[in-house]
Amino acid sequence: MIDFKGFSFGGLFDIELALENLPFVLAGLPMTVAVSFAAMALGLLLGLFLALARSSEKKLLRWPARVYISFMRGTPILVFLFILYFGLPVAGIELSAYVAAVLGFGLNSAAYIAEVNRSALNSVPYGQWESAHALGFSYWQTLRRIILPQTFRIAIPPLTNIFLDIVKATSLAAVITVPELFQKAQIAGGRTFDTMTMYVLVALIYWPLCSIISYFQERLEKRYSRFVK
Repeated sequence: MIDFKGFSFGGLFDIELALENLPFVLAGLPMTVAVSFAAMALGLLLGLFLALARSSEKKLLRWPARVYISFMRGTPILVFLFILYFGLPVAGIELSAYVAAVLGFGLNSAAYIAEVNRSALNSVPYGQWESAHALGFSYWQTLRRIILPQTFRIAIPPLTNIFLDIVKATSLAAVITVPELFQKAQIAGGRTFDTMTMYVLVALIYWPLCSIISYFQERLEKRYSRFVK
């Protein structure tokens, strides 16, 4: 058995202390994953409709979508989290920390996802819309059966980057008391008086987590690339 007692990297990372606190910090991993996936699901759903509205010829749809995207891309997510968790109760609306985090990251990421989707939709030749219309397909049938499968392949890399950003940004949810990885690391750092070790530890947990997501991205790209010559 390897003995790490007293071993540290220049006082920046105490391996023994990190291993002792690893189970406690990892207890926040399920919450990090839950917030990330729920926020991404919300962002994907809203982002698709925003992209369609943004590309619409109708001003009543196009301009609200543009304003929403501009607002969300131009405001810090941390401020938005504070508004949802600490500001809404003033108006009589109380959200749990988890719900506030999911809404905050989901609504914010939807703006970026919308722009990715809009770019991917525009990359599909317009002639395919016309051909589908000539064959009697409705707008939603064309979108679901012909356009979206092609846009998804194109959008996989940038959408994965957005998801990775969400996973890492969940650390900000610690400020609204969400018991995720970073909050657990902060608690451990406070009681051990070695915050640097805990911060390095949580970084070493995020790294393989994001690497796993990147691995599945590559698998998806290869799967959809089989149909492209």
